[in-house]
This record gives sequence, structure tokens and C-alpha cells, in this order.
Amino acid sequence: MKFNALLKSLVVGAVALSLPMTAAAAPIVIKFSHVVAQNTPKGQAADYFKKLAEERTKGRVKVEVYPNSQLYKDKEEMEALQLGAVQMLAPSLAKFAPLGVREFEVFDLPYIFNNYQELHKVTQGPVGQKLLKKLEPKGILGLAYWDNGFKVMSANKPLKKVADFRGQKMRIQSSKVLDSQMRSMGAIPQVMAFSEVYQALQTGVVNGTENPPSNLYTQKMHEVQKYVTVSDHGYLGYAVIVNKKFWESLPKDIRAALESAMKDATKFANDVAKKDNDEALEGVRKSGRSQIITLSAQEKAEWKKAMDKAHKENVSRIGADIVKEVYQATGYTSK
Repeated sequence: MKFNALLKSLVVGAVALSLPMTAAAAPIVIKFSHVVAQNTPKGQAADYFKKLAEERTKGRVKVEVYPNSQLYKDKEEMEALQLGAVQMLAPSLAKFAPLGVREFEVFDLPYIFNNYQELHKVTQGPVGQKLLKKLEPKGILGLAYWDNGFKVMSANKPLKKVADFRGQKMRIQSSKVLDSQMRSMGAIPQVMAFSEVYQALQTGVVNGTENPPSNLYTQKMHEVQKYVTVSDHGYLGYAVIVNKKFWESLPKDIRAALESAMKDATKFANDVAKKDNDEALEGVRKSGRSQIITLSAQEKAEWKKAMDKAHKENVSRIGADIVKEVYQATGYTSK
């Protein structure tokens, strides 16, 4: 009897000891992969989300952030998410067309947003939510939009007039709208992974590219580009997305904590985007490696008129209804 009682006591004690150890040893891991530097707006926001997520779940979730294409390049990461090799991404909005969700290319239309206020009417309004819903049949859930900012053009020749683009090989993301945009200016668009752009600029494989200043500066592209034109012609933003099956398998309290962390990380991302881009442009200016060009009102009007061709060519591709809703939100009038 004494032996049985002792054995029972040992078993109960062992179970009691093993429970907290097992829970502590196996947090839920979220691999968050992205293609830009850690000190960009997206990189900082991903790290901030990690901090908040781990704090608010009291260590029950561990977020592993992989910046600078450490795990996957542009074209690989979406498939990795769908397969469950990573759980979270924040791809640029141009990346969804290859999935068959072309409506996101509305964000690539040049000069469709004049400022952040117009942009947020879309990303933080019903149109933005409608677009995220379109990802669900692909096994993807959209959690938030993160700003990066408005783009500048860079090249090894001054880009001021539309004619200056003629024959220039310009790197773009994989987007039919961006292809149309560059062709409307007389340039030759070249699709290329973000991680390969610096070397392509350095070796002359491409003559120039477009980026928000923070991407240009953190990737040191200004060191191999003689001119940067502050055109604000296009917007670059991201959708933070997760593997749908993974997200729906999470306990409700964990999911609520992560949604709270994402809400605050989104505010952080959007607040830091403009500040970082302004500072990056000033960094380019101070470096003396690239000359900053500011367009006159007349030159900008010329760019807008030429680039409007990209709107006309892509309305049917993107979807006339979505384009109309964005036009109504922003007040854009196609010429």
C-alpha cells in the first residue's frame, strides 16, 4: 500500500512539473518574412509587432522576423505563405495580381493619391476592406495596410521632362500597371526582384528605378544613381497577410492579442513612414552622391498627363467598379 501511494504521489508530481515546462517549451511560432531592410518603415513596424505580440501573449507566441529576403525573394514569398512555410508577410500591393487578385493594382495607378489623407480614405475605409476579403479564397487573410510612402524616380541622367525617359531601362515591380506607367513615359520597364536592384543599377543592367526614399536610401541605391527626382508619382504600400488556416487555428485569446498588437503596429508603421522618408531624402541630399531634382508645377502636370495613359489602359484589367470607387474617394479625374 505504501509503495502504491508513493508511486501515485510521484506520478502526480511528475505530471504537475511537466505541464508548465511543456507550455514554456513550445510557444506558437510566427515566421514573418519580408524583403526590405530592418531600418525601413516596414522593417521597424515588423519588429514593433514582434515586441507587442510577444508581450501581449506573455510569451505564448514567438515572432521570428526575417528581413532583407533572408528566407524568400519577392516571387517566392507568397507561395511560401500559402504552403505554410511562413505564417506572415507584408508584400507590396503590386504582388497580388499574380494570384489573380488584380484589383490591388489600383494602388499602382500613377498620381491617383495626392496625399496620405486621400490614400487613407481607401486603405482605412470600405474599399480597402473589400479588397482584403478577395484574398480569402486564396488561403490568405489580410490583417492591415502599412504605408511606405510616395515614390521618387532615380537615374543616371536628370529626369525632369517626359522626353528624358525615352529609352531608359527602368526597374519595376511585377505589375502591368507599372509597366504601362513606364511605357507611357517612353521608358523600357524591367521587372526585377528588389534584392537584385542595387547590383543591376551598379552594373548598368538598368538605368534607373522608382522607390520611396526610405527604400532608396537604406539599400544605398543613391550611391549608384546620379539623380533623384522628387515626383511623388506613385504610392508604395503593403498588406500584412497571414496564412488563413494557421490564423483560424489559433486560440481565440491569442488571436485577439495579436489583432490588438497589429492595430498598434499599423499606427506605428503609418506614423513612421512619412518621417523616415523625409529623413531618407535629406540623407540622400547630404550624401552628395545624388542630385535632388524638384519638379515645377508645369513639369509635374506634363508627367500626370502622360501617365494618365496607364489609367486608361488598365481600368478593365483592374476592374471598373473598384477604380470608380477609388476615384470617388480621392477625387481623381482621368484626363
